[in-house]
Amino acid sequence: QVQLVESGGGLVQAGDALRLSCTASGIVFTMVHTAWHRQVPGKQRELLAAMSSTGRATYADSVKGRFTISRDNPKNTVYLQMNSLEPEDTAVYYCAAGYFVASEYWGLGTQVTVSS
Repeated sequence: QVQLVESGGGLVQAGDALRLSCTASGIVFTMVHTAWHRQVPGKQRELLAAMSSTGRATYADSVKGRFTISRDNPKNTVYLQMNSLEPEDTAVYYCAAGYFVASEYWGLGTQVTVSS
């Protein structure tokens, strides 16, 4: 059974940084593409960053230059380093992974709240 478990969310102030982690189990991690998304209540889920199984990273314009996705294959973990956080970054953050597209499997999410 595939499981993705996010951690690292919390309450921070504007300008602070956070690093989210997502640890996978039941999956051949070196073969999957990974991604981070976020969702604000009442809005569509937003793709923030993706990293292919070969390590190629792409970013949404809204976070480019502030967020960095990385992965540690021996630890089956993908990270999202978030710098210069803004109140508009408040959302539930989800990781996702998949062998063909990075949306086959999803975590339950972790809340990030940025106060002004």
